[in-house]
Amino acid sequence: MLPEPNTNHVDITLENFQQIILEESKLKTIMVQFWAPWSEPCGELTPILQSIASEYNDNLLFARVNCDEQQEIAGQFGVRGLPTVILVKDGQPLDGFAGPQTEAQVREVIEKHLPKPEDGFLQSALACIELGNYHEAFTFAKQAFEANNERIDIRLTMADCYVEVGQPALAKKLLEAVTMVDQDARYHAIVGKVELAEQASESPEIKELQAALEADPENLEIKVKLSVQLHQAHKNDEALALLLSVLQKDLNFGEAKKFTLDIINALPDGDALKSQYRRKIYSLLY
Repeated sequence: MLPEPNTNHVDITLENFQQIILEESKLKTIMVQFWAPWSEPCGELTPILQSIASEYNDNLLFARVNCDEQQEIAGQFGVRGLPTVILVKDGQPLDGFAGPQTEAQVREVIEKHLPKPEDGFLQSALACIELGNYHEAFTFAKQAFEANNERIDIRLTMADCYVEVGQPALAKKLLEAVTMVDQDARYHAIVGKVELAEQASESPEIKELQAALEADPENLEIKVKLSVQLHQAHKNDEALALLLSVLQKDLNFGEAKKFTLDIINALPDGDALKSQYRRKIYSLLY
């Protein structure tokens, strides 16, 4: 029979074999349990498989073959004992196991063949980067990084986004943990971006304003001008710190308030700098 709507379980027969094993397996991984009503280990394994399948409804279909009734199908898969579980994708067996299993053992086999939550976030981030939309990419990259910060591809994507949204120091910190073996062309390209961002922060205009501020530390106009230059050089953390110091002295000084809110609003969602300074500025405004 075919799977009922909104369920994740199907019994395989000769009638639906081609649809499930050949067609449906192009869309999902099929977890095929070969069982028999008289087998106690099969009965113990079934609820474990059902529970795991329910967690991965979008990517995993739980299919069962009653070996007493479907001996031909069991023979096609070379089943020699019960219970046996075989994972099928794109019409081909991927992996499997035979005999009684604990839930941990079952998960170890199954989960390595299923998409991880971070995979979806990473793909969304890369799609945004492909379109040049680094602010939106940042949000997805951060979700991927929070889900798995050990993967090098995620770490590099996060670092790339940090550079592009004006936080090269955080990008540099992430890159420091990348070992020599993982320092590929993409790694070196991002390192190059960090170096350019650092050079931009040492422009003559910025150095001149920094010198002027050092000579006149309380000059609010110099602080605002320097913050604008720092923002343009992707040094948003320093720019916001300067602007905050201006607003703490004079909430209505020039365009300091407007510049501050513009920088905060331009930061991507999920950026800690955005939430940090939004709280600080709102506490001054309200």
